[in-house]
Amino acid sequence: MKKSAHLPALALFFILFLSQSPARAQQTARKFIRETDFLLSLPEGYNQDTLKRWPLLLFLHGSGESGSDLEKVKTHGPPMLVASGRKLPFIIVSPQAPAPVGWEPENLYLLLQYVKNNYRADPERIYLTGLSMGGFGTWTLAMKHPEEFAAIIPICGGGDTSEAWKLRNTPIWCFHGALDNSVPVEMDQQMVNAVKPFNASVYFTVYPDANHNSWERTYNNDSIYQWLLSKTLFRYRQVPVNPRDLRPLEGNYLGSFGDSVNISLRHDSLMVKTPHGVFPLKMGAGNIFFINEHMAIDVHFIKNQAGKTAGFWLFEQNRAYYRKLE
Repeated sequence: MKKSAHLPALALFFILFLSQSPARAQQTARKFIRETDFLLSLPEGYNQDTLKRWPLLLFLHGSGESGSDLEKVKTHGPPMLVASGRKLPFIIVSPQAPAPVGWEPENLYLLLQYVKNNYRADPERIYLTGLSMGGFGTWTLAMKHPEEFAAIIPICGGGDTSEAWKLRNTPIWCFHGALDNSVPVEMDQQMVNAVKPFNASVYFTVYPDANHNSWERTYNNDSIYQWLLSKTLFRYRQVPVNPRDLRPLEGNYLGSFGDSVNISLRHDSLMVKTPHGVFPLKMGAGNIFFINEHMAIDVHFIKNQAGKTAGFWLFEQNRAYYRKLE
């Protein structure tokens, strides 16, 4: 991770410079099209009320359903329930992964944007779930784009524990079978353990008598859908603060990669000065400071044993610690 990776996010300052020499050779236009096949289920009543927006559930299947036969996607999970006549109050999107590639997060992200733009999905109530390979895909996609999902349900999967902190604002209900001999239960347990220090809304259900198929009883359980529908997309909320409580946070801070910032109190707000500009920090609940309610970027100030401000953690695409200079 390089120093320059932090400064643009910290300053909310993005510079795009494009330089190109005049073309000397003839060039012809071409188009690359990336296709993703998927099943779409619209909830009962979708066509009657053309103004209503609906919760959206993105389902990721396991490796056995990969390929080019879209009917295979109906083998398990919500697509199977819908095929059997079950009515679920979601727009349900069930893509198929090409074999043997598996789930590609950016393809799924583009598919999600397509569905949001073409169907009446409620952007505050988008949910993600998947089983086995799809459980891994659920963890990965949610960590790649935490700003999209109001809650996630990974089943018998796992992921990169070093990235788990990115799910600090995402409610998670994870399921696994204790007797799973395909994906050890420890893989989900490690993810849950990695998220918990940053997120109080993490739940882990282990079926003591279940093997790899821990998804059948999970998707047949009405409570998971009620739980999903109780969640809306996290937004930062500014709270009132006494300016005197902000004064101990003023000072110069040095980052891990040599970059420095100055934090000062102006009227009743904290202002952060970087080499690229000045911007305000807003105080949210739990002494978390944020820049924009829609962006997954926040600052956590840390105190030393004497109760004085020692520095702060910046959470964005990467984590960076800034030490306060005396």
